Amino acid sequence: MPLSPGLTAEATTKVTPENCASAVGSGGVAVFATPMMISLMEQAAARAVAPHLAEGETTVGTLVNVQHLAATPPGLTVRAVATLEQVEGRRLVFRVEAFDDRERIGAGTHERFIVNTARFLARAGEKALP
Repeated sequence: MPLSPGLTAEATTKVTPENCASAVGSGGVAVFATPMMISLMEQAAARAVAPHLAEGETTVGTLVNVQHLAATPPGLTVRAVATLEQVEGRRLVFRVEAFDDRERIGAGTHERFIVNTARFLARAGEKALP
């Protein structure tokens, strides 16, 4: 099935001490970590297109440009939404946003590329240390 702009998906998580900045090394405060927000946005983007890929294909993230707009304490839920905006051959560009139970906490763009999984892993293996 061909990919076209407008595909969308979500990913959610509960904020716990384990995904706070103080636990993942991205800061010294117990609020939802920026790297965890980005991961959630990437999950949503990958989900949006996964059902439309050919057998043996996957997507890999290549660019993230987001702002983390508001802090989210433990106990709240964060929801990331990704919407496919551009398809240029194997290059996919998404609009991504994240929301907690109170407000929008992140926004930006994310780029992914469609790859053949076996070829991608073979090339990565070639670069492995002996």
